[in-house]
Amino acid sequence: MGLYKRKDSPYWWMSFRVEGRRILESTGTNNKKLATRKLKNRIIELQERQLVSSVKIDGKTTFCDLANKFLKWSEWQRAYKDKQTHIKYLIKAFGRLKLKDFTTLRVDFYYRGIIDSGRAVSTANRYLQTLKAMFTKAVDWELVEEDVLKRVRRVKLIPENNRRLRFLSRVEGQALINACEPHLKPIVITALNTGMRREEILSLEWEKHVDLKHGFILLNRTKNGERREVPINQTLKGVFQGLVRHINSFYVFTDSAGRRFRDLKRSFTSACRKAEWEKCLACSFERQKSEGESPGNCPQCSKEVLRVVGINDFRFHDLRHTFASWLVMAGIDLTTVSRLLGHKSLTMTLRYSHLAPSHMVKAVAVLESHLEFG
Repeated sequence: MGLYKRKDSPYWWMSFRVEGRRILESTGTNNKKLATRKLKNRIIELQERQLVSSVKIDGKTTFCDLANKFLKWSEWQRAYKDKQTHIKYLIKAFGRLKLKDFTTLRVDFYYRGIIDSGRAVSTANRYLQTLKAMFTKAVDWELVEEDVLKRVRRVKLIPENNRRLRFLSRVEGQALINACEPHLKPIVITALNTGMRREEILSLEWEKHVDLKHGFILLNRTKNGERREVPINQTLKGVFQGLVRHINSFYVFTDSAGRRFRDLKRSFTSACRKAEWEKCLACSFERQKSEGESPGNCPQCSKEVLRVVGINDFRFHDLRHTFASWLVMAGIDLTTVSRLLGHKSLTMTLRYSHLAPSHMVKAVAVLESHLEFG
């Protein structure tokens, strides 16, 4: 009992008992004096928690009870709407189940079931993260024993593939715009010209965010929590000036009743399905759909040009990737692109670096002016 060293760790480890239960934990330090202090504090902490738990935790609290408390507590958070959605599905799964009855097996089966149903790993991870956050608060609020939280935490997240980079060519982008319904077209044009996220676009307010006089969209609260200014180019300025402001709404994009749009999935999917353009499969030449019955031959390689219908495997968020990709391919430096996207670090923007091979060519070409070979 006390402190000890392990061969597989540089830190001091704690070994002690609380209420007959043996605890083995790392102190996170190789300083013995600091480790001794941490050991004493940890024992006191668990003893106090055990005392409080034995008095207040009755084991009757259900998941629905926790869900209501958690939603009330998280009202002020930026991701509150997402949490509402997650918890709605969690309630369907766990309903009136008492918190003390949650097990690692039960949570793991639920988590794997989401993935087996065909939903994305990222979706399953968001639900599991919300569930873990709820049980963390349940322990803080003394609604459940810490052992139950440990059971939930044993279910590990599956790594996500966040390297997806799907973007449109200029011709595909125009074809998509042409296929959009009237209410969707200005929204898609805004996404392609600003790189803004869907929720950032749909929540735009005329007086609060759009400054046509100085040519900026001002986003005070973004996903990373920082203020961002997005320039308005002439194309986007024309779009904004052409929009009809609803007298009963302060939102930029609204339906005929002045309500802001919440979900664009159906109309966006329809536009992707209807988009048409022409392409040469031999040399990848592309152009907008011609009026004639037959596209004819390719002006570059004389091969047959085919009419293409439908943009596949494309989501609204990929418009953001398209915006960034077009900028990089036009020669805009990654630092500027990163600032426009609102990335916290340049690392997130480096996924687009392969689209700017000309920069590497120029870098190698510098050697030619200094050395002679042969």
